[in-house]
Amino acid sequence: MPVEFLSSVKRIETPQKNNRYSGNPINETIANGFFIVDQEWTVKYWNRAAENILGVRSKDIVGKNLWEKFANILPLQFYTVYHNAFPQNVPAHFEEYLGEMGAWFDVITYHSDNSLSVSFKSSNTPPNPHLPEQQLKTLNELYRFVTEVTNDCLWEWNLRTQEIFWIDGGHRRVFGYPIENSLVPQSFWESLLHPEDKERILSGLDKIIGEGSSSTWEDEYRFKKADGEYAYVHDRGHIIYDKDGIASRMIGATQDISERKSAENKLMQERLTRQKEITYAVLTAQEKERKFIGMELHDNMNQILGAAKLYIEMAKSDEKHREKWLEKASGYVVSVIEGIRKIATTMDMHRMFNGLFESIQMLADDLAIGFPIKIDFQRNGISEEEIDEKLQRDIFRMVQEQLNNIIKHAKATQAVINLTRESSEAILTISDNGLGCDLLNAKMGMGIINIISRAELYHGKLTTISKPGEGYELKVVLSLDKRTNFSLPPLSDCNV
Repeated sequence: MPVEFLSSVKRIETPQKNNRYSGNPINETIANGFFIVDQEWTVKYWNRAAENILGVRSKDIVGKNLWEKFANILPLQFYTVYHNAFPQNVPAHFEEYLGEMGAWFDVITYHSDNSLSVSFKSSNTPPNPHLPEQQLKTLNELYRFVTEVTNDCLWEWNLRTQEIFWIDGGHRRVFGYPIENSLVPQSFWESLLHPEDKERILSGLDKIIGEGSSSTWEDEYRFKKADGEYAYVHDRGHIIYDKDGIASRMIGATQDISERKSAENKLMQERLTRQKEITYAVLTAQEKERKFIGMELHDNMNQILGAAKLYIEMAKSDEKHREKWLEKASGYVVSVIEGIRKIATTMDMHRMFNGLFESIQMLADDLAIGFPIKIDFQRNGISEEEIDEKLQRDIFRMVQEQLNNIIKHAKATQAVINLTRESSEAILTISDNGLGCDLLNAKMGMGIINIISRAELYHGKLTTISKPGEGYELKVVLSLDKRTNFSLPPLSDCNV
């Protein structure tokens, strides 16, 4: 596009209006041209005044791409203003001179409901009779001032000659290249693509252009700056086809999204680091549990079984006191059985019986047999059918985590498990009448860390209430609709 053909834009911010006309379409009665396009620049509406002013009938433009139809009439500044208007909610007012039509256009645009509405009127008399050279220069300076406060780099791509026109210094301002309103060969642009992205970008672009089924090309990739560093960019262009259906050129904008990508990568790195820490902590805790089990079996159970064996041997040789020795041996065996049952109840984190509710109840009953505590399980307004199977398993493990904490640390005689549904959320509350703690000074154990991690899988929130001597309450709010792709490793969820 010749430099002299680039006209200028004067933007005037106007107050946003909230009221909407609810009667017959007023845009069919006004003298202003009016049309609506979506984010793909497909024309959704075209009024009668627009037909008269631009000489294009509604039936010939509705459903078609605006830029394809007016590729040789509308200057690139129209694309610039409309492109920037989409993400804004404040109406914009500007004046534009179309050389091809020999007329000035007064235009107002506003964005609403993912569409852009455009109202315009034309006049064959320019606002200033001494306009052409001086005012165009002034307006061009204003246009450049507007573009300098954005990070959009505008371009026009001639697909036939494989040349790209970099417009108004965007690539100089954002990427540092001393090029403004100049043509660059397509090969130069290709050389700036990151080697790991290049094949994907070019093959994707070739496919879209070759198929001719889309009027939009859009992609994200790494782009080399003048200083040799790479920036993450979002590129979007509108493909213009000739009358034979062959793609002839594109117009579009490149946006630097490095800050957004940096924030995303930082967040991902923090999550990976956190998951490594959790995995390490779980493995460490698992080793501690294995060590505890080994010591319990060797130093305690083994000694008790040894004593039981001794009494059995004594019973064999001492007929007079045989019943006494066998009773002693039997007591030791029962003691070992109870000890093994306690270890199994504490360590078995993978059993799920006939659904979540029965599993929780059986867990509560088992703990009540082995430990001096009464556990009450309540459920209100929720059924197993509304809970995803994976969420059921995670809720069960959360319950088991907290009950293990209560058994090990709280010295409680009573505990209550309550599972309730409120709207699209499941609320799990576990409370006890134990020792409690000072939450400000308490150290977070692996049991709570595991519960927090599982809750995060469902965009959940965890809160605790406790004071020394006044028990402990844990509350977990879980979404029944949302679940992340991350999952914890299938390790023993222990409490240390």
